Amino acid sequence: MPYADSGGVTLYWQEQGEGTAVLLVMGHRYSSQMWYPILPALAAAHRTVWFDNRGTGLSDTARRFTVGALAADAFAVMDAAGIEQAHIFGVSMGGGIALEMAMQQPARVKSLVLGCTGILTADKPRMPAIMRTLYYLPAWVLRLLTSGRRGDAAYGGAATPKLIAVDRAMLAKEKFSVQGVVAQAAAITGYSTTRQAVAALAMPSLVLHGDEDTVVPFSWGVELAETLPDSRLVKLDGSGHNFLVAGGEKAKAAVLEFLREADARAGA
Repeated sequence: MPYADSGGVTLYWQEQGEGTAVLLVMGHRYSSQMWYPILPALAAAHRTVWFDNRGTGLSDTARRFTVGALAADAFAVMDAAGIEQAHIFGVSMGGGIALEMAMQQPARVKSLVLGCTGILTADKPRMPAIMRTLYYLPAWVLRLLTSGRRGDAAYGGAATPKLIAVDRAMLAKEKFSVQGVVAQAAAITGYSTTRQAVAALAMPSLVLHGDEDTVVPFSWGVELAETLPDSRLVKLDGSGHNFLVAGGEKAKAAVLEFLREADARAGA
């Protein structure tokens, strides 16, 4: 199994496919297996690399860390894979990590694909500290709390029962460290950037956002697309926060088209 080292934290990563490189950065609490709806299509056209954020899947964790450290983890995976520059595709927290990567080392980011995320300025609300205690509950209790009609509605109205069932089966197999995901939540809470910093990012960018996202408001996606100077917004009607379930086909087509255009512009 391939592993990367990032400041003493061991990160599990995988790759598949050939072509220009795409690095996938998952969101809060979930491992890289949750890229399953779009991974085959990406790997058919690109060298696709995915990894478990610290605290999830088969990666190690630390008691405390920052979003900057999570960005450093992603660069460590690129280094381990021998990739100098890649398209960076991040969702939710992973979108914030992708933006931080672009601000830290813009030359290594060929383009940005940002899903269900926003600009984490100081005025944006975050998860209250009391909510982090939920992660200490047994896994079956967490699943119970997120099941039922309200849980299904979180996927968005366009999500079919079959697609939801498949996703719930994947979620049931998820592995994470309680210490790690609590530290992830604390890292998000303690992080902020500015619209000016995001507006300075010149690489091509694609913003994907469901109009029924109850975790990160659709308006945050609109703001992100309007702030990035070379960007395009794709609205996924009837999609919730996990837009790859309800809006997977439209999202997949938009991402592949965007990557083709970005590669053409770069002369790849």
